[in-house]
Amino acid sequence: MGTATRIPRGIDDFNLYLASTAAYIVLGIPITNGARLGFSEEEINRWVGFHTIWAPIYAKYADKRYGRTTAIKDDLLSKIDEVINFDKEINFLDRISVSLNVTVADLTVFNIKKGALEKTTRTVPTSRIDELVQAMLIPAGGGDITLKCYSTTSARAAIYGDADCVQILYMVGTTPPTSAEDPNLTKDLSTKAIFTLSLGAASAAKTLYIYFRWYNTKHPELAGSWSSLQTTVII
Repeated sequence: MGTATRIPRGIDDFNLYLASTAAYIVLGIPITNGARLGFSEEEINRWVGFHTIWAPIYAKYADKRYGRTTAIKDDLLSKIDEVINFDKEINFLDRISVSLNVTVADLTVFNIKKGALEKTTRTVPTSRIDELVQAMLIPAGGGDITLKCYSTTSARAAIYGDADCVQILYMVGTTPPTSAEDPNLTKDLSTKAIFTLSLGAASAAKTLYIYFRWYNTKHPELAGSWSSLQTTVII
């Protein structure tokens, strides 16, 4: 596969991925796509079960006004980790990529870059990312903050170089963190250079304190340095 992550780490992107793959894996008569690809009934049910548990929690998260709490968000992030660990445990996506019955449709649905879907040239990054994130913070109301991330070499927001996402550390309050090592900071990431941080209406009038850095999920040792502390008043 290429450098892009197969399983999205962002909550909204992951929701689309899990919903589409869970529906796809049980399609097919008399043999389902999952069975055709060599998975046991237990393994297929496990994948579908992830979505069954995820869906009602995500529905609460989608309700920005009443349901999107820190606890709900943390629960969803833990569910993403469970799916990623399951993939690693049984080589779920790797088994799809090497199946004798795999099709282009299979690879597309599961975001597996192989053959015609893979870039013809691949490079493995070896140098630490030396670019700082230049960020624009735009309060959008209702506790939402739109974040736009740039590099010094681009006039438009875009993921930089060998990074595959933007990593953030943030907290809400009235007292700034002492540094990027402050244990009260929450860590998150986005595979998009423009994204929304939803902090809830209860955070209005408080201050968002946030650090940014370019990050590669496959090569975390190459992560860039944290930016200087950025702040904005939440509305």
